Amino acid sequence: MTLTINLVILFLCFEVTYPGVSGIFMGKLASKKLCADEECVYTISLARAEDDYNAPDCRFINIKKGQLIYVYSKLVREREAGEFWAGSVYGEEYEDQMGTVGYFPSSLVSEQHVYQEANKTIPTMAIDFFCE
Repeated sequence: MTLTINLVILFLCFEVTYPGVSGIFMGKLASKKLCADEECVYTISLARAEDDYNAPDCRFINIKKGQLIYVYSKLVREREAGEFWAGSVYGEEYEDQMGTVGYFPSSLVSEQHVYQEANKTIPTMAIDFFCE
């Protein structure tokens, strides 16, 4: 009985602290990523989409040919997996998508401008693949 009450209190506290927060941890796409800094918050480059891409799940972002994308990290390729980068779309015509960060295949973009070298190897964490 006490355990049940404690769990209910814990749940209510979580809901008050983080109201409406829900999501799911998806499978990791890689165990390491390349970043420009230790916290992986600085923009590495600006890339242009060479083709359209429809996101297969919530870890990814949709991109349209010609769209500009800020690149924040580059997943380190493992085994037969594809190479994915993390970024967000840029431009007023994509205002509804701006600020949304997700993965996309690096083969579908060309880097237009490199701001900083991605020379820090950082382990990925579960939160890197969290979907709301």
